[in-house]
Amino acid sequence: MSHFLDRLTFFNKVSEPFSNGHGVMTSEDRSWEDGYRKRWQHDKIVRSTHGANCTGSCSWKIYVKGGIVTWETQQTDYPRTRPDLPNHEPRGCSRGASYSWYLYSGNRVKYPLIRARLLKLWREARATLTPVAAWKSIVENPEKRAAYTSKRGHGGFVRAGWDEATEIIATANAYTAKTYGPDRVFGFSPIPAMSMVSYAAGSRYLSLMGGVCMSFYDWYCDLPPASPQTWGEQTDVPESADWYNAGFIILWGSNVPQTRTPDAHFYTEARYKGMKSAVICPDYSEAAKFGDIWLSVKQGTDSALAMAMGHVILKEYHIDRQVPYFRDYVRQYSDMPMLVKLVKQGDNLVPDRFIRASDFDAGLGEANNPEWKTVAFDETTGKIVAPGGTIGFRWGESGKWNLEEKDAAGAPTKLRLSLAEIRDELADVAFPYFGNIEHEHFASTDHGSVLKRLVPVKRLPSTTSSSPITASTAAMAAIMSRHRWMTTRPTPRPGLRRSPVSRATRSSRSPANLPPTPRRPRAAR
Repeated sequence: MSHFLDRLTFFNKVSEPFSNGHGVMTSEDRSWEDGYRKRWQHDKIVRSTHGANCTGSCSWKIYVKGGIVTWETQQTDYPRTRPDLPNHEPRGCSRGASYSWYLYSGNRVKYPLIRARLLKLWREARATLTPVAAWKSIVENPEKRAAYTSKRGHGGFVRAGWDEATEIIATANAYTAKTYGPDRVFGFSPIPAMSMVSYAAGSRYLSLMGGVCMSFYDWYCDLPPASPQTWGEQTDVPESADWYNAGFIILWGSNVPQTRTPDAHFYTEARYKGMKSAVICPDYSEAAKFGDIWLSVKQGTDSALAMAMGHVILKEYHIDRQVPYFRDYVRQYSDMPMLVKLVKQGDNLVPDRFIRASDFDAGLGEANNPEWKTVAFDETTGKIVAPGGTIGFRWGESGKWNLEEKDAAGAPTKLRLSLAEIRDELADVAFPYFGNIEHEHFASTDHGSVLKRLVPVKRLPSTTSSSPITASTAAMAAIMSRHRWMTTRPTPRPGLRRSPVSRATRSSRSPANLPPTPRRPRAAR
């Protein structure tokens, strides 16, 4: 009744101004404000995180009322890093703050959905057949199979019960395992950093049935292949706080403020500290603003740019002059000293694989995983050794797995980067060349598809083959495959210019500058 009277006297309400007329006091009802107060009321606060396709796993306070999430704020109880590093908190992003909207969105999938045509076929077959027989009658009938597979991408999903959905999944897996083998069943699990329980459940199921558990990167299609290829580990990198210790950062293939939002503050804080940064990105992304240099590389040319960088580094630090820091680094921390097997392919020698301890008599004394231990020449002893730190030393060995300059017995080593001084001969080695492929969007040259390079090689005795192993170092194979002074000068396609780097490279050295081939007694041949 009071609200009804308030509405009747709306235009006759007495108000008392204050603050020189900028404010006014009224006697009207203020119960409408309760709507705003109740919006922030809660029964309890729980700790949780969000699976927003992110490995941040930020800690959040979730405010709950009547079992419903009302709002969220970031937790602020992270442990300190250390006095000279910024703290991790506050961690979180706008996607996490709005995650409760996903929970109650009408678009959220809360029950199984199956393509209508498949469900109809399944129910018809299941009425008279056992599960596996019913599935077989569908997938082995071309007309029935095409009835639903041809409609992929067109929607047409209908709701099904959990029992029916799980029966179809189990039956399909059982049929595939029975017909083609269990290793023909493969699947994905969520990334472990998002949910260890979900990841373990899926991977355990596939492992027990003999299926193949694909990497979650295969699902997301965003595996950075350079990481495992270079370091032997899949994104096994320092935590983001370590960015603060860097003096120079290259940001390539990542948009940190967008994809690593809770960690981006370490990047900005390192900039205040004086860190220099180069950002390689086709578009002016959120990350580009951090860079002292923004290199707008053309889409699809990242590999060429990386090889060009390697080309300049090898030329300026290893070929034109031998910089001790560079040579010591690649000798200890890279595979450049490792020996590469050369095999005959037609009239040419071509790089095959790394030479392993298992290729030699008694596996060079390596009883544990000799087929996983690469080898190199030790300058100090002149012998072939299996340096520690390769993948074969990771399992089944005593002590620590590291990259110290020591062999398996713990003796210090100095691995040889080139066989030029101890070579048996200079041999033509063929390398594939893809820069001659004409393309609508990329430049090309008139090189042949196979380029030959003179590479210093060594003949090594083998117990696994009647003929000796022809070997060179990975360093020489890499250098010779990337430099063009061994061939005639290429003619660029019309309208293309040679880069200054290429011109400088061709005029650097020739095979005549290599040390002479050492003579050997005839009896040793």
